[in-house]
Amino acid sequence: MARRIEYRVLGLDCSEEVAILRREVGGKPGIIDLEFDVINGRMSVEFDPDAISAPEIAAAVNGTGMKASPWELRHAPAEGPFWERHGRLVMTSASGGLLLAAFITHWVLHGSLLDAFAGVHPGEHVLPRPVVLLYLGAVVCGAWYVFPKALQAARRLRPDMNFLMIVAVIGAILIGELFEAATVSFLFALSLLLEHWSVERARNAIGALLDLTPPTARYFCGGHGGYHEKPVAEVPLGAIVQVRPGEKIPLDGEIVKGTSAVNQAPITGESMPVFKQPGDEVYAGTINQEGVLEFRTTRAANDTTLARIIHMVESAQSRRARSQQWVDRFSIYYTPSMIGLAIATTLLLPLLTAASWSEGIYRGLVILVIACPCALVISTPVSIVSALTASARNGVLIKGGLYLEAAGRLRVLAMDKTGTLTQGQPEVQVMVPLNGHTEAELLARAAALEATSEHPLARAILRRAREAGLEVVPAEHFQALPGKGGEGSIDGRTFWIGSHRLMHEKGQETPEIHARAEQLEDAGHTVIALGNDRHVCGLISIADRLRANVPEILAKVRQAGVGQVVMLTGDNEGTARAIAAQAGVDEYRCELLPEDKVEAIGRLVREHQHVAMVGDGVNDAPAMAAATFGIAMGAMGTDAALETADVALMADDLGKLPWLIRHSHRTLRNIQQNIGFALGLKLLFIILTMFGLATLWMAIAADTGVTLLVVFNSLRLLNISGAD
Repeated sequence: MARRIEYRVLGLDCSEEVAILRREVGGKPGIIDLEFDVINGRMSVEFDPDAISAPEIAAAVNGTGMKASPWELRHAPAEGPFWERHGRLVMTSASGGLLLAAFITHWVLHGSLLDAFAGVHPGEHVLPRPVVLLYLGAVVCGAWYVFPKALQAARRLRPDMNFLMIVAVIGAILIGELFEAATVSFLFALSLLLEHWSVERARNAIGALLDLTPPTARYFCGGHGGYHEKPVAEVPLGAIVQVRPGEKIPLDGEIVKGTSAVNQAPITGESMPVFKQPGDEVYAGTINQEGVLEFRTTRAANDTTLARIIHMVESAQSRRARSQQWVDRFSIYYTPSMIGLAIATTLLLPLLTAASWSEGIYRGLVILVIACPCALVISTPVSIVSALTASARNGVLIKGGLYLEAAGRLRVLAMDKTGTLTQGQPEVQVMVPLNGHTEAELLARAAALEATSEHPLARAILRRAREAGLEVVPAEHFQALPGKGGEGSIDGRTFWIGSHRLMHEKGQETPEIHARAEQLEDAGHTVIALGNDRHVCGLISIADRLRANVPEILAKVRQAGVGQVVMLTGDNEGTARAIAAQAGVDEYRCELLPEDKVEAIGRLVREHQHVAMVGDGVNDAPAMAAATFGIAMGAMGTDAALETADVALMADDLGKLPWLIRHSHRTLRNIQQNIGFALGLKLLFIILTMFGLATLWMAIAADTGVTLLVVFNSLRLLNISGAD
């Protein structure tokens, strides 16, 4: 039977390490599947324990120059040994310090600043022994983390950027360019430190989501034990937890006592607190603002809505964006091509021109240095992770860079009606008393007849009665009329309530009443008629309200680049037409069964390619799966919505749709800028090298500079707010 194990992999910082692990570990007999979370340095392995053991898997990882250890839940890098946490910084600082010391020593000994650069022209004089030792020390410290990986790459006959750097450094030493060898070694170590820091910054951004949940909870232990503080992982299901004003809610649950406003912004991005009372749900990571609340836990600590969000943000790394896949494919051919160009330059320059062999070797080394794909391979993953984390902070959970990019290419937005464009809760809209009856009489009798019904339309009438302050006394001898309505006795007299069809069957519908009923139905309302044995007492129209600001939101969706908004619904023509007109959609399709929605989505995808389906994540799951990607509304606390959708709006906020599309555009621009910076600089320096205008240290300094630009440009996405 297959088994899955997770490892923390020290040194797993970018897609190049992923490619190495796929080759060296994924190729072992018994390995079924590998998944990687680069940001957290985690590798998940599914394997056949009869063919390969866990220690053998760890040994295969260690054989690549990386280090594998069993994954621990909520593993914090700060808990590791000092060298593991700060070794890169120490060695990079030592390399820089030794390089500066060598430069100053050389300057002091020769009394000339130009002499300090003599390593570029070794024929002028011999470097003093202390200077040589200091330069070599800078090389060793700078290459400390690079050399083991380069050695493994050489053994595998698969050159990577670490191999390129070590070859360039050794070549510079052999031709006497100690200053440049040390400078290249230090700047490359600095570049890797920046890359490591950027990944750590993105990792900490995800870790900040973990910090939303308090480590302990105050729960009632029963008997005379009272309330005790315990770690959230030890709080049992069904326990009563107390949360005071200003405290974070530690677990998901249902309120049993108290009322308060709760700030749900950490989970949903909602700007306004939500009033909570007994019976309402609360979620881990949200903040109690006013009164003391007591709630019964409904989920374990590792299964809360927040925990599932964090898991999905982390696992989103496996759904790589197209641009990231392109960079990975490009790098497969890029590195060998650059090595070939460097060798060709080294050999052909002396043969075809008057340049010396030393000059040919030097220019070949410069090409090797500038060929380092460091900035290129980091250009996409840091942007994607930053954008995904910013989205989660703003109540938009995106399950991978693939879907983040897809939002920016969206051409058609298909939307379900009930619960998406509308609030999903029918409400009484119009009451039309007839034949001398009043609105109060009409509402009271309708509520009495519907008192025991669970039908959504009956619930709407009862809510309206409660809002009007009516005391509802159930009708006697109530009898349901399946598919039509029902009838019962009120104060000794028989009344009936039901559909337009029932009114027609009772023979009490006059042309005037029929015209009024049709007018309401044409406006998208469902008409409920109420009458007695003599006449129709009145009509009650019920309809689902449109969500707030829907026309303005859809206008912003179009401004963001979506060409068409289509409403799909199972409702009748009249209701669909009325809601479509109010919402301002471009097209609507009504009376659709679930399979009809799937067919409609399939047709839209064939015509427009990039189509998203917005629904509730349960009833619309087949249509969401048929679209390019699915978006679930109001997914907070809803397992099915979180599981079925590719994008989940954690609060019922359609306003996040235009934000999502703009956020995708920002991310795509950011990635394009990063790739453009990285490739443009390399092309420039290759041209400069061909004309003899580029040096080793200039090349690595420029490459480090563009890595720094790429890192900071990517991390800008972390600061995007929902109001942007």
